[in-house]
Amino acid sequence: MQAILKRLKDSASGDPREAARALLLSLGVPLFSLLLFMILWSVVAPRIQTSLGTVPGPVQVMEQTQALWADYFSDRKRRIAFYERQEQRNKEQVAQDPSYQPTIRAYTGKPTYLDQILTSLKTVFAGFLFGTVIAVPLGILAGSSRIVQAAINPIVQIFRPVSPLAWLPIVTLIVSAAYVTTGEPMFAKSFLVSAITVTLCSLWPTLINTAVGVTSVDRDLVNVGRVLKLPLMTRVRKIILPSALPFIFTGMRLSLGVGWMVLIAAEMLAQNPGLGKFVWDEFQNGSSDSLSRIMVAVFTIGLIGFGLDRIMQFLQELAARR
Repeated sequence: MQAILKRLKDSASGDPREAARALLLSLGVPLFSLLLFMILWSVVAPRIQTSLGTVPGPVQVMEQTQALWADYFSDRKRRIAFYERQEQRNKEQVAQDPSYQPTIRAYTGKPTYLDQILTSLKTVFAGFLFGTVIAVPLGILAGSSRIVQAAINPIVQIFRPVSPLAWLPIVTLIVSAAYVTTGEPMFAKSFLVSAITVTLCSLWPTLINTAVGVTSVDRDLVNVGRVLKLPLMTRVRKIILPSALPFIFTGMRLSLGVGWMVLIAAEMLAQNPGLGKFVWDEFQNGSSDSLSRIMVAVFTIGLIGFGLDRIMQFLQELAARR
């Protein structure tokens, strides 16, 4: 949106025809392509027959979107009523017996569509942050030292192409064996499995781009830091990071996109809570509305992925101004 406004502002000060051309390219063409896509979708979808019925068109998908919203609000009302009833019963028990210790049981209703979206977002951010914490320091070391780069390069080349389908059973077995708790666990095992799988698959773009960014730092600046005998952390903070920041953010944007795609597959295969499990459950359900709900999830996944990329771009621009 900022790029569109900037283009319109720049063209408005010049030739009116250029302003009209900029408006057409920025808004007219995208809107036309979306309209054409919706028309083609509406025409083609009813002609494709599947085991769950015809492929839903835009109208059916919108109806299921509204139905999922209605389910969320209905569940919210049931949740509120559930806790209100408990509170009322506890008050009555305390009135009859002052020594009674009230207890509140957690609501155990089925997660709604929005709950599953929030679960997926929490998981992908946890895996992404953990991967960034590992990748950025390793990338700085690899870009600063040829020995470190030669040491970790085989590891990167071997594990970078590995699919989450291969990581998932390994991570599941390790987490099940290592994460043993006696009381209430801090994190659910399903959360750890999905988050670690996201980390293993998404840290490589950040690591590689960070190393490339560090190697592209002006060597004169690095030599000045050495001549001044600046401490290593000062050189990293004052010289290396500011110069490599665009590369680091590019890697982080790629990693977040990879992590989001990996998470959906991991949730679907491992039956962990989230959007991936929602898609799989609807596929297994096989009702007449299942295909429409899967289409809702497809658009949701795409829009969230687009939004995450825009957030990272905004943070990159914000960091570049400082």
